[in-house]
Amino acid sequence: MLRDVDIIWDELLDAFENTDPDVVYILDRLSGEIYLVPSDYDDDQFWQDVAANSEQYLPIPGYDYGQERLLLYEFIQKVENAHLKEMLGRAYGGKIPYGKVEEILSFYPEEMDELESLRDSQLTRRVKQWLEEHDLYSPIDLTMDSYE
Repeated sequence: MLRDVDIIWDELLDAFENTDPDVVYILDRLSGEIYLVPSDYDDDQFWQDVAANSEQYLPIPGYDYGQERLLLYEFIQKVENAHLKEMLGRAYGGKIPYGKVEEILSFYPEEMDELESLRDSQLTRRVKQWLEEHDLYSPIDLTMDSYE
């Protein structure tokens, strides 16, 4: 059953981009509210309520490092500039002194924009898929306006 609930898209994106293992994001499926809770929150009753009401409270998955690595790998394979491709490949592999991919791309604004666009698209697909899996989004919906 598809639920009709207003979810603030930017808050949902923030939750999916969460890299802090000490923070848990929880979606209230009835109200659409997103709660940010420290993972060591010392209130047993709260955690019991969340566990007992799994139909209402849904933990939001955080940042997916595996998908990010795959995206970077695929991006690097498509780079046409041979010198840039080599530098990015070495940075991706952790070779010193090549630095981070973002640092290298700061000198290549077009490629940086392309990578950011790919990241945004990947994140949007991931969030939409998660919403659909939990009956909060229909593939029939053409826009995310109802979630903003």
